[in-house]
Amino acid sequence: MSSPVVEAVAMTDPPSATATPELSVVIPLFNEEASVRLLVEKLLDALHPLGFRFELILVDDGSRDRTPEVLRRLAAQVPELVVVLLRRNYGQTAAMAAGFDTSRGDVIVTLDGDLQNDPADIPLLLQQMESEQLDLVSGWRHRRQDNTLSRLLPSLLANRLIAGVTGVRLHDYGCSLKAYRREVVADMNLYGELHRFLPALAFIEGARIGEVKVNHHPRRYGSSKYGIGRTFRVLMDLLTVWFMKRFLTRPMHVFGYAGLAALVTGLVLALWLVGEKLLLGVDIGNRPLLLMAVLAILSGVQLFSFGLLAELQMRTYHESQGRPIYRIRATLRGPSAA
Repeated sequence: MSSPVVEAVAMTDPPSATATPELSVVIPLFNEEASVRLLVEKLLDALHPLGFRFELILVDDGSRDRTPEVLRRLAAQVPELVVVLLRRNYGQTAAMAAGFDTSRGDVIVTLDGDLQNDPADIPLLLQQMESEQLDLVSGWRHRRQDNTLSRLLPSLLANRLIAGVTGVRLHDYGCSLKAYRREVVADMNLYGELHRFLPALAFIEGARIGEVKVNHHPRRYGSSKYGIGRTFRVLMDLLTVWFMKRFLTRPMHVFGYAGLAALVTGLVLALWLVGEKLLLGVDIGNRPLLLMAVLAILSGVQLFSFGLLAELQMRTYHESQGRPIYRIRATLRGPSAA
């Protein structure tokens, strides 16, 4: 597969919006009418000097302001622009999935639409990807311009927790500015809040991952869409990623071990009680230990059954085609270049 960085050196013809792009930039948007026009301008300023073909995929995630109207006007003016309008607000993960499915580039770059990520850093990610032959390059906001108590401290704790659980050592999981090779994105299905765990999901698929320091600017327009209420959902998705990393292809191992432990415990207790009854003539009918033995045996059988069902589900998961988690209202492409 050709790299955009290499293609930029060899290419002499001007980029064409009708040809297949080497680079796709995917940006989810929600209520960003004040920043979207400036965002597109900064992206064009950063990418045009590179000299290779690219497309800008802006996904409106059911905005309640005038973001869709601004995008419609921009789509009629910018040849490289592709606008995806979702029917309602599905969340950032679904919006990113829609952008990935719409994209055509060999390399896909993602970033937020609030101008806190700097489009001028995109060439840094591409250079790092090419020089070290990486499959995914993640941005590291080493000088974040956010509130310390509400954003920086929780983010620091979350990054350490995620790195410890997933085994992928990154400083900044929450940075949306990332670059992916297409084959890595094609191997991943996104649900829930899994967009922040994309490096871990890519690692499960065998991707080579790197990190580069990027700029981070104070928010200029609107207010942040992130709150402390997302913490519970993130933790649940973290458990999902941990399970996928450890037991994606062998769920029987986790359920089987637990079921075996419960079953053995129950049988040992039951044999002990039977021995007391037969050898010592002790009445065991009202003893709590009998109830514990029965519950342990039943739990062991149930866990084994869950494991078998999970094995069947995993085979279905791997063999069937995924169903999209979003519905597109319209896809608008920019006019063809003259």
